Amino acid sequence: MKKLVLPLSLMVPMLIFSQNKKRDTAAKVTDIEEVVFQKKAVGRTNDITNVRISAKDAKNVATIGGGIEGLLKTLPSVNSNTELSSQYMVRGGNYDENLIYINDIEIYRPFLIRNSQQEGMSIINPDMVSSVNFSAGGFEAKYGDKMSSALNIYYREPEKFEVSGEASLVGGRLTAGLASKNKKLTALFSGRYRNTNLVLNTLNEDTDFNPTYWDFQSYINYHINDKFSLSFIGYYSKNDYEMIPKQKTVNFGSTLQPMTVNIGYGGREDDMYKNMMGTFSMNYKPSDKWRFTLDTFSYQNREKEYYSIASSYEIQTFDPVTNNPVATYDGGGQIEQARNDLFVRTYGTQFRAHFSPNVNTDIEVGFKYEKENLKDLTNEWKLVDSAGYSLPLPVNDPRFGTPGDLDLFYHIAGKNSIEPTRLSAYAQYSQKFYWGASKVFLNAGARVSNWSFNKETIFSPRVQFAIKPDWESDMLFKVSGGIYYQAPFYKEIKDLDGNFNSNIKSQRSIQLILANDYEFQMYDRPFKLTTELYYKKMDDLIPYYMDNVRIRYSGQNNATGYAYGIDTRLFGEFVPGVDSWLSASYARTFENIDGRGNIPRPTDQRFRFSAFYQDYMPQFPSMRVNLTLVYAMGLPNGAAVFTDPYQYQATLPAYKRVDIGLSKVFIDSKDKKNRYGFWGNFEELTLGVQVFNAFNITNRVSNQWITNYNSNTMIPVPVNLTGRFFNVKLEFKL
Repeated sequence: MKKLVLPLSLMVPMLIFSQNKKRDTAAKVTDIEEVVFQKKAVGRTNDITNVRISAKDAKNVATIGGGIEGLLKTLPSVNSNTELSSQYMVRGGNYDENLIYINDIEIYRPFLIRNSQQEGMSIINPDMVSSVNFSAGGFEAKYGDKMSSALNIYYREPEKFEVSGEASLVGGRLTAGLASKNKKLTALFSGRYRNTNLVLNTLNEDTDFNPTYWDFQSYINYHINDKFSLSFIGYYSKNDYEMIPKQKTVNFGSTLQPMTVNIGYGGREDDMYKNMMGTFSMNYKPSDKWRFTLDTFSYQNREKEYYSIASSYEIQTFDPVTNNPVATYDGGGQIEQARNDLFVRTYGTQFRAHFSPNVNTDIEVGFKYEKENLKDLTNEWKLVDSAGYSLPLPVNDPRFGTPGDLDLFYHIAGKNSIEPTRLSAYAQYSQKFYWGASKVFLNAGARVSNWSFNKETIFSPRVQFAIKPDWESDMLFKVSGGIYYQAPFYKEIKDLDGNFNSNIKSQRSIQLILANDYEFQMYDRPFKLTTELYYKKMDDLIPYYMDNVRIRYSGQNNATGYAYGIDTRLFGEFVPGVDSWLSASYARTFENIDGRGNIPRPTDQRFRFSAFYQDYMPQFPSMRVNLTLVYAMGLPNGAAVFTDPYQYQATLPAYKRVDIGLSKVFIDSKDKKNRYGFWGNFEELTLGVQVFNAFNITNRVSNQWITNYNSNTMIPVPVNLTGRFFNVKLEFKL
């Protein structure tokens, strides 16, 4: 039997094509070709658009947020110009356009997060992760209705009793696992705590921060027999964010016009975000051909955003030649207040069936029922005052003071309560076969969804095709695409007045992705070069504003748009035995609001370069280093919120950052030697130093707009991100 390896992708299960040729002198025998799967690991998928992320690398990556998203942001298709947030943008989409699953159950992020300092930890716990699959677009029909990406995390089952943990200057985590002797019962429990006060002190502001985040997760499995098993995932988290601003001084402007603003504050902010999730699953596998799964799930989110902050400012300009302060000063102030409460509860069930009539074919179907309960109380306003006079500025153009009524700069108020139902179903078909001497993979499917709130039914066909020619070079060509919707939820249906719009429709994106994987040997080590071209045509778009990291939608489907770009990634062993990669991308995205012409969307990325690099000392392999590097051109979301984007745009400066992780491995699980006495209890023991923002580069996440009364213009004062910070981290496993 001759075996040929089919690398549809590094993330696709390895396919082994075998060709049996038998000849008999009495009868002619027809040659039979078959495709045989190797044994599947947990979380393996047939989706050719998937990139597989190493859970081990995600634990080691040196970023403030850390974890899966920290590593994800080094991929060419992913962008995020803030290190404090676990949120990310993919190929011109915004933070809300990404699907996230844990064990095939969709999860949600907090909704009222306004700045990344409030966000805390991602729900994904790296200690519990077995495998990570990520698709930047063109994903298969079993994934839900969002326009940008799909991230599917699978949690692991421990094989024996284990205890592991981490302690650092910003928090820690403790994880315990157990397994019965017959391996029928396994359980994994993990708790985490985080406080970023020390990191936020690098902002060089006179502000009292007290951000505390903690969570607890469990994953329990019981295998009744070889065919039937039960599992449960539980999650509880609570984020408390307290901030008392006092004073800050910001130097900004240009070389020809240097400026300084001194801002004094009064008041405080107290926010709370509490999330809970529970999932119970039954898995039944009567034979190798059939597999059935029934999930019941419940998710609850409780959020409070309370702040009352008054600020006064003084603007000082300098002579560019003498650097002496100019005698004239501008002054003013503003008051911001919010009493926002949100309650979200989602519960339901989903059924999935997988049928493999032969080793070449997979048929999957699924049905999902969700009941949603949304209660939203919003009361948020801002008053702008300059030189003792409240300014009657129209909200659509803050640059010019024109006569008008004396109004608040903005006031958002609403009391909303809805209990809609969402139904969805999908079916998809996968086939592997020969086309002449070429090896081919095909996946085609569709999903349909209905939401009772807006009485809309959407239909989403999707297809994937891959071919590996019989060439000497190891090349794989892929095509994927379809119609992808952004099904509306809490954020999309809420307009700028604070009310829910029942006439809102799903945003739609027609996608086409062309890709090539080239695998080769360099320096006697394996490498893979991936190149992807994509185009998205979008309609029924809902225009939005970027308020730091919060998306504020207009609540109207009054825009169209398009996005295109190219992503490249070189993946391989730059150093023998460890994986690293270089990523580069160029992307543009535009929108046309009310037929007024194309302008860049707030997520227009343009050029981006990133790298994740791992190394060790050849003479001392226990000394290790990893580095993440990002350069991303500034996003065009620096304009004031609620302004007319056609008249007022401001592009932020480029985002530049280098994080370095240095570690010494004292005990390695692969090394059974030199374990005596107390240290013999440890499987792993590592001490590390992390240098966040190693070059102390000042990056900007947004602008705070203040009014220059003399010139009737608004001045963008930078809202800067964190500076250099040294973190010490101890990791262990018993």
